[in-house]
Amino acid sequence: MTTLINESNPFTNALSQLSRAIKVVSSNEDIIKRLSSPDREIKASIPVIMDDHTLQIYEGYRVQYCNILGPYKGGIRFHPDTNIDEVKALALWMTIKTAVMDLPMGGGKGGITVDPKKLSKNELEKLSRGWVKKLYPILGPNVDVPAPDMNTNSEIIGWMSDEYKNITGEKTGATFTGKSLDNGGSEGRTQATGLGGFYTFDAIRAKAELPLSCKIIVQGMGNVGGYAAQIFHDHGHVIVGMSDSKGGIINQIGLDPKLVESYKKEHGTLAGFPGAINVTNNELLTTATDVLIPAALENQITHENANEIKAKLILELANGPTTPEADDILFARNIPVVPDVLANAGGVTVSTFEWEQNLKGEHWTESEVLEKLKSSIQKQTLTIWDSSKELNTDLRRSAFILALSRLSKKLS
Repeated sequence: MTTLINESNPFTNALSQLSRAIKVVSSNEDIIKRLSSPDREIKASIPVIMDDHTLQIYEGYRVQYCNILGPYKGGIRFHPDTNIDEVKALALWMTIKTAVMDLPMGGGKGGITVDPKKLSKNELEKLSRGWVKKLYPILGPNVDVPAPDMNTNSEIIGWMSDEYKNITGEKTGATFTGKSLDNGGSEGRTQATGLGGFYTFDAIRAKAELPLSCKIIVQGMGNVGGYAAQIFHDHGHVIVGMSDSKGGIINQIGLDPKLVESYKKEHGTLAGFPGAINVTNNELLTTATDVLIPAALENQITHENANEIKAKLILELANGPTTPEADDILFARNIPVVPDVLANAGGVTVSTFEWEQNLKGEHWTESEVLEKLKSSIQKQTLTIWDSSKELNTDLRRSAFILALSRLSKKLS
């Protein structure tokens, strides 16, 4: 009988994924020791004078996990459930992700425990600048390069980048990525994660024996999920299901993502969308489809619902949506899971391109950026797919094995 780990703890899951990979192919013991815990964890109290003149203290985080391959790299998320274990897991996954993509970057992650929807724009700017005021000594273009993540965007990153420049005088703008175009950002960054996911899928669609036009279900309508639904739709695939945090909708004939987005903006919910059936998020996950794209939060596919999954392939655009127990169930059922450390690596790849452009004082065209992204991510995808077949293991373990080999080589 299999002993279950705590599936709700993302850091425990991330470490489990690491240990599972080295059972398939042994790795350098020193690199495993290095990756068993982060280089540095920082918690910071961030005071903000609110619009009503009261003082609120928010807890901020930065985890610098590993810089063997280059400066720490990773987003900053604003979410009421953000905590240090989540941020550590995300930082470890980023370490693996940059190694998978063969980028000159390490892994890090940051966050603030806050519901940004409850803050005014003025309060949000104070909080964003406050995070930098507390953490600027450990940031820098050759040290740690943050970026946007859940509930953060180019405007928030713009405030942070400006605050960093005001404090330090650093002029390249390369300390933060995900900036707006007029503030040194890269072409193609906004859609990079969703598009990278599509490029990954497109590289292995035929190998996975999927049709030219697939039925697609997307869980999550944030920056990643929303763009992914539109990108797959634009490439001739049929979006049969979409959801937000409150629930989802199904229409087997197909949904137009733009109409769904417009309806949500107008009504604040997907419920009642014309011609669609209302479902819960769990019902959405277990609806029959060719491709299931979890693009929301961690721990969505677990041992409790993995046997009910009816997708032919899972493409992880969220971080950590599938637990190790669920991985085993899905592998036994011959359902490939394209892991987050590969499928959603488009964002960090184009962020790295932005960093490079800033340091060189260059600005690449959108076609240049997207061609570089496509070439890079499809090359790594095919390497990982072929390796998984040779090793008779799942794609996640194959991706971790590739990352560990690159980290070990750099360490030695």
